[in-house]
Amino acid sequence: MQMPLYIRDDDIDALAVELQTLSKARTKTEAVRSALRHEIDRLRDAVPLRDRIAKIQAEATKLSLPNPDFDFKAFTDEMWDDV
Repeated sequence: MQMPLYIRDDDIDALAVELQTLSKARTKTEAVRSALRHEIDRLRDAVPLRDRIAKIQAEATKLSLPNPDFDFKAFTDEMWDDV
């Protein structure tokens, strides 16, 4: 048996009604359930920034980056036609 969704906060209730309308959910409960499920899935699937950076660094290492002989000043001068 499902219990009805009772939201005491008027702002939260308005958000739930808006979500129900936009998502064309039959009930507020269905809309809130779907939103909570999506948020839980999004958070579980999220890759932490440190892991994303580590992956990029590993790829750069495979490409032999950074190049210690790279002259960034000369590169930017050339890019801006300051040569």
